[in-house]
Amino acid sequence: MSPQDSRAIVTLSLMAAFVDGEKHEREREEIKRIAEGFSQAEGMHLPTLYQDVLMKRVSMAEAGAQLGSSGARQLAYEMAVCVCDADGAHSEAERAFLADLRTSLGLDAAAAGRFTEQAQAIAAVPLAAAAAAPAAAAPDQAELDQAILNAAILNGALELLPETLSTMAIIPLQMKLVYRIGKAHGFELDSGHVKDFIATVGVGLTSQYLEQAGRKLLGGLLGKVGGGLLGGLGKQAVSSGMSFATTYALGHVAKRYYAGGRKLSTQMLKDAYAGVMQEAQGLQTRYLPAMQDKARTLDARQVLSMVRGA
Repeated sequence: MSPQDSRAIVTLSLMAAFVDGEKHEREREEIKRIAEGFSQAEGMHLPTLYQDVLMKRVSMAEAGAQLGSSGARQLAYEMAVCVCDADGAHSEAERAFLADLRTSLGLDAAAAGRFTEQAQAIAAVPLAAAAAAPAAAAPDQAELDQAILNAAILNGALELLPETLSTMAIIPLQMKLVYRIGKAHGFELDSGHVKDFIATVGVGLTSQYLEQAGRKLLGGLLGKVGGGLLGGLGKQAVSSGMSFATTYALGHVAKRYYAGGRKLSTQMLKDAYAGVMQEAQGLQTRYLPAMQDKARTLDARQVLSMVRGA
């Protein structure tokens, strides 16, 4: 894709992130941080795009007109769907936005509908699906440590794959990991609690998806099927510190939180997460071969089954 395509896709993704008008201020700040963190990339200035979207200085039609191919238009729609799904079911505003976007981009309604259904199915997988067995009196901490590492490697591998649904699967898998850890310590959690926990430590759901997908898009990996999957671009995606480190840190902070009876304050959770993130980022190179090996065995067409059975 051209830099023009990338700019338009990022613009439409940001529109999707803000369309329901109900984003918490901390999520908005995370999205702003991500835009500023990318700075100059592929000839675009993301902080300016962020402001253009926030101030409504650009329209859906204007952004869509910049997309130069059917593949770019399809990818723009897929990313917008996943952005809307990242924090759960679509709101009425999000459904209307996606319907308008599909029409504006001239996409086949049936094909677009199938993708939307797939993404929503991934986002709606129950936390208890294929969950761990009922908690024992004393959770096996070594077993939980291995489960956290396995989840981090799996999500790092998903970050190597070019399909948008692979990126979409990372957040539900993180939520299921937190659920499993809570259950092991005797807490029966619902999705609302898990989302609150993840947000409290400082990880936004919509912003995390935008960052993961944005790195892949701007690195030339997202949407690229076949050829070079595990080459330099894949290594660059994993070295960015996103999915492996985030999953690893969420898991270990959750283990500390639920083992201690959920008594850590918000600031203590944030501090703990920041500390474990540093450790996780130092482990990425060590576990990169494991992520690459895992990516070779993943079939993105079966991503829903993967999330259900993880």
